[in-house]
Amino acid sequence: MTLQKIRPILFPLIKVISIGAISGAIGLEIWHLYASSIQTEIPGSIWPFLWFAHFAIVAHALEGAIAIRYAGSRNESPLQYGAYTFWVGTIGLIELFDHSHD
Repeated sequence: MTLQKIRPILFPLIKVISIGAISGAIGLEIWHLYASSIQTEIPGSIWPFLWFAHFAIVAHALEGAIAIRYAGSRNESPLQYGAYTFWVGTIGLIELFDHSHD
C-alpha cells in the first residue's frame, strides 16, 4: 500500500491524535509550572511524561517555525500555517512541501 492510498485515512487520524497529544503536553507543562510556583512536588511517575511533553512542545515549535519561514513561498499565510503546523506537527510540513497539489 502506498502513501497516496493510505494518506486520506492516516493523515486526519494523525492530526487528531497530534492535537490531543500537544494539548495534553501543554496542560502537563502548565501543571508543572503551577506546582513549581507553589513549591509543590509532582509525582515521580509523571516525570517521564513531562520529559516527553518537553520534547514534543520543542519539536512542534521548531516545525511551526519552519512552516512560518517557508509558508510565504508556498502562497500560505505564515502565521496561520505556523500555528496549524504547531498543532498537527510533521503532517503540516508534509502538506506544505507536497508538490503533487501544485
